Amino acid sequence: MSAQIIDGKQIAADVRADVAQKVADLKKSGIEPCLAVILVGDNPASVSYVTGKQKALAEVGMKDRSVRLPGTTSEAELLSLISELNDDKTVHGILVQLPLPEHISEDKVIMAIAPEKDVDGFHPVSVGNMVIGRDGFLPCTPHGVIELLRRAGIQTAGKHAVVIGRSNIVGKPLSILLARKDVNCTVTMCHTGTKNLADITRLADIVIVASGRPHTLTAGMVRDSAVVIDVGVNRIPDSTKKSGFRLVGDCDFDELKDKASFITPVPGGVGPMTIAMLMRNTLEAAERASASAGEENPHA
Repeated sequence: MSAQIIDGKQIAADVRADVAQKVADLKKSGIEPCLAVILVGDNPASVSYVTGKQKALAEVGMKDRSVRLPGTTSEAELLSLISELNDDKTVHGILVQLPLPEHISEDKVIMAIAPEKDVDGFHPVSVGNMVIGRDGFLPCTPHGVIELLRRAGIQTAGKHAVVIGRSNIVGKPLSILLARKDVNCTVTMCHTGTKNLADITRLADIVIVASGRPHTLTAGMVRDSAVVIDVGVNRIPDSTKKSGFRLVGDCDFDELKDKASFITPVPGGVGPMTIAMLMRNTLEAAERASASAGEENPHA
């Protein structure tokens, strides 16, 4: 048996196409969705991620208000910029690229972003809304995983999903989203303190790995026909590549592709979905801002 490869690039392209159509419709009514991406410093990986977001903004027709600041920027200066963007009604979403330089508190920065512009879904208000099922911005990577499962036609209701990883960015929110009624999985969350991990993963219908470590999941750890979603992105040395490294996930893809029913590749699986869902969140922010403005000025 050979697994069906879930094409994250194609699914993400479909999501962006949906967003682009709705952006075009909003523009007809005089609203131009706008995202401000703030990059502090010149971390190569962060620069690459921001460039990818800027390309996506151009593709879907949104306004790009990206700001690049030197690594010496003070915490006060960054918080002041966020405050300005919070007050700017032409900016619908604000994203500060993480990680930040050590002298800047990530918690303070996340808390400073207005919840209605928190398109990353990291603000405690956004997290709280997600937990209790209220409307709000969902974190992009976990939401992207849910969208992948849905668009790939994978049945989730009543299935046992095991999530490996408990980060605030992926593992925890993904466990919550999988358990919500619209997905309806029974969820087990595993982490570095879990004993006998393989005994748990072999019980799963769906295994999602977000551990940040290559080869966390191998073929002997899953049952036949399990669905495997790999969130990991790891750089490992490879002298055959011009860059000197290659990207791999947290799974042993070569082993698992002959045992799983569905599997995501790395790269080209979950990764493209993160930016696609960011575009969707920014669109929703613009739609909500427009609706709110209409309520405030019913005769405008």
